[in-house]
Amino acid sequence: MSTFASGLRVGAVGAGRVGAVLAASLRRTGHEIVAVAGESDASRGRIADLLPGVPVDKPTAVARAADVLLLTVPDDMLANVVRSLADAGALREGQYVVHTSGMHGLAVLAPAREVGARTVALHPAMTFTGTAVDLDRLAGCVFGLTAETSDRAFAEALVADLGGTPMWVPEEMRTLYHAGLAHGSNHLVTLVTEAMEILAAAGATDPAGTLRPLLAAALDNALTHGDAALTGPIVRGDVGTVAAHLDDIATNAPQTLPSYVAMARATLERAVADGRLLRIRAYKIGGLLDAAEKKAHQVHHVSAGR
Repeated sequence: MSTFASGLRVGAVGAGRVGAVLAASLRRTGHEIVAVAGESDASRGRIADLLPGVPVDKPTAVARAADVLLLTVPDDMLANVVRSLADAGALREGQYVVHTSGMHGLAVLAPAREVGARTVALHPAMTFTGTAVDLDRLAGCVFGLTAETSDRAFAEALVADLGGTPMWVPEEMRTLYHAGLAHGSNHLVTLVTEAMEILAAAGATDPAGTLRPLLAAALDNALTHGDAALTGPIVRGDVGTVAAHLDDIATNAPQTLPSYVAMARATLERAVADGRLLRIRAYKIGGLLDAAEKKAHQVHHVSAGR
């Protein structure tokens, strides 16, 4: 049941993984999805699966039909989309224009505010598949919100209807907020993928299954205890083990060496900062990392010159 007194007339410009799921979630809580704009085959497929019966129309028509307009387009397209809709007269006074970009705040919606629309930045801190699986995952999802004081109650109610938890982000901190999420999630995927490549090179037949319990425990411990969760050869100051890691990775999985060195260096600095690693051992490990980094650069330049 909607937290609003009556259902909203919602339109979505962009039927990517985020837009289709949010629209479907709002539909489940009693809001009317009046129209959706989506041109690619993948977008049309998501609309058919998640929003059956909802009209597919051009962005200007969707905007004119909606009391609440969701702009779920890529970050780099958002400014042009807002400006185009405003210039076409598709936005109006009193209408809510809501974007789902993590990086942008309210400034990008200035053309909408110029015509009297009310604006909200609403970013779900979640990875989307663009399928019905995501609908239940929204429960408890944190939404990074930025809005004028007069629009905060609406923004919080919208998040409540999506099953999420609001987190207010100052306008000037939107990019930093988004960087933290990208560093934690996107780079985690790269890190895990490279760890699987190293294990595969070592002969593991099921790298994912080998890592799953270890990574699940490490992630839970890190989220609960922060740096205190750090374990392994660097924190223990096992110079010989780190040297052996670097040699074997360079030989058998060289594509992963740069990120291994970068993460090892960051781990080293944190272990020294909290006093768990003697500086003499840190100095020795740092020297190994310097040598490995130099070697990785040399290999890269040789490969690039071929």
